Amino acid sequence: MQETIARYRSVRARTAELAAPLSQEDCCVQSMPDASPVKWHLAHTTWFFETFILERREAGFRAFHPAFRVLFNSYYNGVGDKHPRPQRGLLTRPSLDEVLAYREQVDRRMLRLLEQRQDDGDLAALVETGLQHEQQHQELILTDVKHLLSMNPLLPAYSTNAMTPAPPAQPLAWQEYDATLAAIGHEGDAFCFDNELPRHRQFLEPFAIASRLVSNAEFLAFVEAGGYREPSLWLSEGWDWARANGLHHPLYWRQEDGRWSEFTLHGEQPLDPHRPAAHLSFFEADAYARWAGARLPTEGEWELAAAGVRDHGRPALHPPGGGREGLSQCFGQVWQWTGSSYAAYPGYRPQEGALGEYNGKFMSNQYVLRGSSCATPEGHARITYRNFFPSGARWQFTGLRLARSLQKK
Repeated sequence: MQETIARYRSVRARTAELAAPLSQEDCCVQSMPDASPVKWHLAHTTWFFETFILERREAGFRAFHPAFRVLFNSYYNGVGDKHPRPQRGLLTRPSLDEVLAYREQVDRRMLRLLEQRQDDGDLAALVETGLQHEQQHQELILTDVKHLLSMNPLLPAYSTNAMTPAPPAQPLAWQEYDATLAAIGHEGDAFCFDNELPRHRQFLEPFAIASRLVSNAEFLAFVEAGGYREPSLWLSEGWDWARANGLHHPLYWRQEDGRWSEFTLHGEQPLDPHRPAAHLSFFEADAYARWAGARLPTEGEWELAAAGVRDHGRPALHPPGGGREGLSQCFGQVWQWTGSSYAAYPGYRPQEGALGEYNGKFMSNQYVLRGSSCATPEGHARITYRNFFPSGARWQFTGLRLARSLQKK
């Protein structure tokens, strides 16, 4: 349990560190319905431990504030009512100070409970779920703040530290794989979410996968070739989506006097041709792949190809680029869209109780992303991780890696 206690302290402290550079005003505003205020993230991750652990296991439990059960519930219908997601930015009360006091009190109670239950393996496993959940929200804090700051005409920076230039991108090569019956999904005793289970077999036809991600320079060529104006490259829904939103380039890109720039957490920066293209929707990734004479990999192909990769990258505020010969940039750059719909694995069983709502109920109209991004916390990535978003989502650090089908031998 001492390892769990140390990890609890570390993860909870990291969330507070991510919020530290922000003003109280920064922490209250919601820039769009898909994003949440930082204050809400700070409270919701605390609500998770209070609701799923303290309420059920603490002797003489008493809620910090009874109204928080509704205010900071995200989507757990089994827990009760929820405050409407699009209205989270209207919660000027409780104040940021009160939310921080909420975190501090729940942390004291959690640590006391963990000290008392030294041999409770079920409790340790539940805490780990809560910490993995909080790490997901750490990534969301950065991506939500980035979207928020991008809406400000002043284009303020989250971090004033200078961005270092990316090293030149490696030449793109193709890694080829024969047809095989591949084992896909999590195995072993380490943590995983229920949607990574059960491990099962998938038959994969011969394919090739790109050695690295698509770069800014390569995606810019698509933009300048009129890729956003060519309907033959787009899925019908994607074409309608792009037209309805008046899109001509990726989110955060801007052209002025013939020069392209990109808004980052370091503020507005010249578009770096060597960094991976980021903040692409599934529709944009799919259209680029068609233009390039390729396709998106399936999640089974991605997992098979990346199975030998052990470098999961280090957190950063922007995709660092770089890489090595062979398959690279699998982790720590951008989440990579696959052509696989987010659906249950054969034999999938959601977790029991309200926590069973964590993944399974979202298996509709979404696509799987693999790998991890520059904003993914250290230690959170793994080879079997199944991230998922709707086709039009692009405020996350999402990009693409190309794949091709090969002729059967």
